[in-house]
Amino acid sequence: MSDTSTGFIKAEFAEALSQRYLAYALSTITSRSLPDVRDGLKPVHRRLLFAMRQLKLDPDQGYKKSARVVGDVMGKFHPHGDAAIYDAMVRLAQDFAMRYPLVDGQGNFGNIDGDNAAAMRYTEARMSDVARLLLEGIDENAVDFRPTYDGESDEPVILPAAFPNLLANGAQGIAVGMATSIPPHNIIELCDALLHLVKTPGATHEKIASYVKGPDFPTGGVLVEDPVSIAEAYQTGRGSFRVRAEWDVEKEKGGGWRIIITAIPYQVQKSRLIEKMADLLQAKKLPVLADIRDESAEDLRLVLEPKSRRLDPAMVMESLFRLTDLETKVPLNLNVLDSKGTPGVMSLRDALLEWIDHRLVVLRRRSQHRLDRIGHRLDVLGGYLVVYLNLDEVIAIIREEDHPKPRLMERFGLNENQANAILDMRLRSLRRLEEMEIREERDRLNAEQETLTSLLADEDAQRHSVAEDIRGLKAAFAKTDTRKTRLDTLPVIEGDPLEILVEKEAVTVVCSAKGWIRAIKGHLAADAEVKFKEGDGPAFMVHAETTDRIVVAADNGRFYTLNVDRLPGGRGFGEPVSLMVELGPDTSIINILPARAGQLLVASDTGHGFITDIESVTAQTRNGRQVMTLTGGARALVARRVDGDMVATVGTNRKMLVFPLAELPEMGRGRGVILQRFREGSLADARTFSGEEGLSWIQSGGRIRTEKDTTTWLGKRGGAGRVAPTGFPRPARLPDLRS
Repeated sequence: MSDTSTGFIKAEFAEALSQRYLAYALSTITSRSLPDVRDGLKPVHRRLLFAMRQLKLDPDQGYKKSARVVGDVMGKFHPHGDAAIYDAMVRLAQDFAMRYPLVDGQGNFGNIDGDNAAAMRYTEARMSDVARLLLEGIDENAVDFRPTYDGESDEPVILPAAFPNLLANGAQGIAVGMATSIPPHNIIELCDALLHLVKTPGATHEKIASYVKGPDFPTGGVLVEDPVSIAEAYQTGRGSFRVRAEWDVEKEKGGGWRIIITAIPYQVQKSRLIEKMADLLQAKKLPVLADIRDESAEDLRLVLEPKSRRLDPAMVMESLFRLTDLETKVPLNLNVLDSKGTPGVMSLRDALLEWIDHRLVVLRRRSQHRLDRIGHRLDVLGGYLVVYLNLDEVIAIIREEDHPKPRLMERFGLNENQANAILDMRLRSLRRLEEMEIREERDRLNAEQETLTSLLADEDAQRHSVAEDIRGLKAAFAKTDTRKTRLDTLPVIEGDPLEILVEKEAVTVVCSAKGWIRAIKGHLAADAEVKFKEGDGPAFMVHAETTDRIVVAADNGRFYTLNVDRLPGGRGFGEPVSLMVELGPDTSIINILPARAGQLLVASDTGHGFITDIESVTAQTRNGRQVMTLTGGARALVARRVDGDMVATVGTNRKMLVFPLAELPEMGRGRGVILQRFREGSLADARTFSGEEGLSWIQSGGRIRTEKDTTTWLGKRGGAGRVAPTGFPRPARLPDLRS
């Protein structure tokens, strides 16, 4: 509601704010950040190209100062800052940013190192051939125009776009609540896909993905993404593409070698890449490299010197791909404005179909425009024939009559258009008024008129015409354009590439009862003296190597993985495991063991358990991996390496059961099966052992007892078991005395 006396509008704050924010969001989305699917341009780019056309900056004409172009764009079409307009123009001219540049720049327009372009007063520009294709037919009523922001002139709502710019050059933008990220593609592959879609509009996503193999970046590189993943990304409009640097090995005399980087991933600044690699080298996080040099001139050339010729170049590069921007993931988010101006994520096929539909609309509008021009010209030619046949009389009327136009119309049956054309003729044109020439032009125009009329009435003919344009586009680029980004599969490297960055050294991983962990150099004896914080004590001691990973099993059924080389040293008391992984405050560690090939016996206090593979429980995230499914307050109790062919379990009721390991299933995750049943109590411990060697435990007096004949406790899995022998430890435990 409004108060007319004060001029204020009364409204709820939340409602007023939401309305204004929505208006702002829509303005940002439609008028700034998202490209149109038809010409692939944002408003600033569209206005730049249109202004350059008005300045007659065609590819075959001379250059003009960039400041002149920016000034025209800002003054006539785009009421924003000149810096933003010039930045947009600079990007259109950068051959390392645009697969097919739309601006032909002269001067310093920046480089792949990340250096900025020179000021606009120093650089010059004109349109490229691709930009001319985007504007082709704009004077032939191919697209709609709208008034500019000040109403003094008009600007195109969209460009005719005889070039599939959206996918060929890609786009990036961040709007309000949404963003777009479209990598560039190869025009030859796009043309093949478009030709198939023109012929078969209902083609499947898989068929289109067979033509468009993946992005084609202006900086080259190697695309190592799985083809299935690429096809899925193109179908959904969302995904990512893994891109690696292009490299080669250069041999030296004496058996030496060095790695030469010849292309880096898209949108990675070379200077920043080298700077980060140098920082890692100085921090001794790249021990495989001795030096990094930039020997780039016109072509990119980074030289990586290995520390030892005995290293494997492929392993060296795999480690660098993990640690540096020599490998990046380029996102795909095909979020664009459709032909109605509505933002949304499209598939690759739908985006190509929208472009084809736009070209059909442009074809019909240009054809109708040409038909109107032909009709007007035929009308004029009819008047010219009258002049030719009655030249003396026409001249007499014009010389003698005060108002010759109505007299001509009355005398010869002319319409106003014909009469105006005759009166506007120059005297020197009379010598060219030969009947044969007029009739020949009229016949040509009549034939063209008939062709255009039949074209507008036949949709198949229109699609054929668009297909011919696409074939012409493909032919124009086929001789000079080749794929820059090489397609390859991800190499299979045995072992962890990051292990070569760690010097192999024996350590003992020590974890206290309160969860403080550290790595002490050397393999300590079981009775070695290790200091702990006051009130804390020993819990786990594991022999490992610095190149190992360790698995931390917790009573919540989750398994966490830690790299030994990243554990704190043994000089202090270490650090809490809870700082390294997402270990809850009420969660306890039940075991720590090296993540080496083998199997684990896992069990919960309810007596359920199973066998699992160690590799299947390792995790790369802080959250770890859920291995045991626990319900009703159950807790994981046992996580021990399988070493033998028999299983021994003991409950808190001191009943022990022995059964063959073969009776336990192998699982990746779950609750497991019942190991031992309890009327009262719960599982106290479980382990595997060799039937030949027998089962050992520590008697209450500290003496080790080995029982080779376990027949007394032998039974079926899931049995209740029998009472443990006299002297069995209290509380009941089955320690692995061989560890």
